[in-house]
Amino acid sequence: MITAGATVPRTGSDQLADDAPAAGGGRPSGGTFASPVDHGFYRWTAIAAFTVVVVGFARTYYLRLLFGAPALPWLLHLHGALMTSWFALFFVQTSLIAAHRARLHKRLGILGGVLAGLIVVVATTVALHGAARELHRPTTGGPPPLQFMGFILIVLLVFAILVGAALLLRRRRDWHKRLMLLSCLSMTGPGLTRIPPQWFHAFAFLKTGGPTGLFGLDLVLVYACVAWDTWRYRRLHPAFVCGALLIVAYDLPFIWMFLSSATWTRIATWLVS
Repeated sequence: MITAGATVPRTGSDQLADDAPAAGGGRPSGGTFASPVDHGFYRWTAIAAFTVVVVGFARTYYLRLLFGAPALPWLLHLHGALMTSWFALFFVQTSLIAAHRARLHKRLGILGGVLAGLIVVVATTVALHGAARELHRPTTGGPPPLQFMGFILIVLLVFAILVGAALLLRRRRDWHKRLMLLSCLSMTGPGLTRIPPQWFHAFAFLKTGGPTGLFGLDLVLVYACVAWDTWRYRRLHPAFVCGALLIVAYDLPFIWMFLSSATWTRIATWLVS
């Protein structure tokens, strides 16, 4: 018997209904994955982010045989495999939710946590070794090695924060799914910096992000997600506010000013020594 004022336990169907479209086909009010439109949005956004990564690393990893790139050490192969697995796992996870396979989704989530930890550790090692290797080589037109290493470490920090928060808030599905999506988008920066500007006529602007650094291609993807989600659910979700601000922060000019400073040069030199 349910008495007045008692709390009725919420079933899985009730929770999914949080995101269900309004009567008459209106937009949903917020929460979890609700319709094929939502499933497709998360999958295609992850594919778009992965495409940026593939294009950026095509010459040195994904299509290196076509470009005649030299053989890679095992550590770089491991790094590439882990990063590729992250995007593949996100695609699988969204597909499982779309198919109402929540139990398997949760089990794979444990694997995702382990994978994220491995990505941070291996990518940090790759960044340190790469900076040490390139430090005394002639410049190739990209960012100086120590600056680029610092940028990679900041990206990894943001990635770790987003994934960690998503795992801690896994029971709050509306936060969890958005933070996990942002974790994929946060990893497009390193790929973006490696895309030659001459490949696209207007790409120089999207690569640098303009004078303020706020319009880079990686941020355009974030903005598009925030705009679509806000329109879809009729409110700006705080998960996108917090996560997007973290991603935007590492593209702002003051970050590169710090990475160009004597303070960071001393720290980075000590790290690679």
